[in-house]
Amino acid sequence: MSMQSMASPAITPSRPRRDLLGHIPGDEGWPVIGRTLAILKDPKGEVERMAAKHGHVYRGRVLGETSVTLLGPEANELVLFDQARLFSSTYGWETILGRLFPRGLMLLDFDEHRLHRRALSVAFKSGPMKSYLAALDAGISRRVAQWRQKPGPMLFYPAMKQLTLDLAATSFLGTGIGPDVEQITRAFVDMVAASVAPIRQPWPGTQMARGVKGRARIVAYFSEQIPIRRAKGGEDLFSQLCRATHEDGALLSTQDIVDHMSFLMMAAHDTLTSSLTSFVAAIAADQEWQQKLRDEVTALGVASDAPTSFDNLEAMRLTEMAFKEAMRIRPPVPSIPRRATRDFSFGGYPIPAGTLVSVNPLFTHHMPGIWRDPDSFDPLRFTDEAQRGRHRFAFVPFGGGAHMCLGLHFAYMQAKCFARHFLQNLSVRLTPTTTPEWQMWPIPKPKDGLRVTLARRI
Repeated sequence: MSMQSMASPAITPSRPRRDLLGHIPGDEGWPVIGRTLAILKDPKGEVERMAAKHGHVYRGRVLGETSVTLLGPEANELVLFDQARLFSSTYGWETILGRLFPRGLMLLDFDEHRLHRRALSVAFKSGPMKSYLAALDAGISRRVAQWRQKPGPMLFYPAMKQLTLDLAATSFLGTGIGPDVEQITRAFVDMVAASVAPIRQPWPGTQMARGVKGRARIVAYFSEQIPIRRAKGGEDLFSQLCRATHEDGALLSTQDIVDHMSFLMMAAHDTLTSSLTSFVAAIAADQEWQQKLRDEVTALGVASDAPTSFDNLEAMRLTEMAFKEAMRIRPPVPSIPRRATRDFSFGGYPIPAGTLVSVNPLFTHHMPGIWRDPDSFDPLRFTDEAQRGRHRFAFVPFGGGAHMCLGLHFAYMQAKCFARHFLQNLSVRLTPTTTPEWQMWPIPKPKDGLRVTLARRI
């Protein structure tokens, strides 16, 4: 790998002329639509076919723009670690998330991103995390108890989506939000759906119009609540952000809090829904591993109605490995876009400033040279010894570098808390007549909702 750059740090968001990318091998597909339909139909297969034909640096055209895909751990390290500040996250994500989740943490760059990340990090320190765990644990326990009362066939994905949405509302907004909760959660559902809708303008009757209306509802709610939360305090994430300050002691602005809360709630429930559904699908298909994880939970010696402690979570090493393996097979963000701020080169190809580039965790997580039998479920890939032997950017479900997911520990906490209650009370199998098929882009989800059968544990 070689990498060269010009000295200027200025962001250049304007797109380069298409002919300036003609030296990069690739196939732009059909006029206008390019390879968009192929990516939507089978993103994993499409990237693997393009890589086999053109190599690990290739040119394609998706969603109306010619872009360059860089593949493999070295590409992930260059783009995500980005010590030279070559890649803008703001201008990478703007076409997808900019209208509905503007200025969320993932959409900020460089010094501004660092300042906001530092201010937001107060909400993920040990004190607030203990409060979140108590709220998550109680909510998960109640929901699993409801599932236990009605064992049998179940569509797992929509049930998981509702649970993570409810948990995000209570742990992020607090338990006292009252009658507003239904409108708030509905608004978030509409915003997330609109962020990946094919029609990008808010024309009447479109998903984008519903998303824009949902954002207006969210902005109004948060703006009204911020002075109230500042006055009365609270342990939920929203109240923490209302009191968060920059390095100079200034409180975050109302607009900053609105934008960060909108983005964090979206990220917290949508990616976790995907990852926990992948986890349950894996253990439903592999009864031996399901029993190993249940044995680990049993060994905690915690009564089924007792709260989960951080010590309990720390002891669930196999469960964490299994959750990581589920995210390896189906990373919650399969492709990560950036826009080049300056000219650079990778793999022997010069790439001009302004180029939309992407790295692909889904491809990296299935490279046979890194992962033996990559399509199989094997949590032992994540023992300490196995992890030491791999490139540090071979496993990137939470991104990397300055933009590494701020809620990473929150995600592991919620996943293990869920696994503890679920495995202690229920067993799960795939419905015999179905083999799950997955829609992998923009966030993986089972096409049939994941049909499973739950059975009550004695």
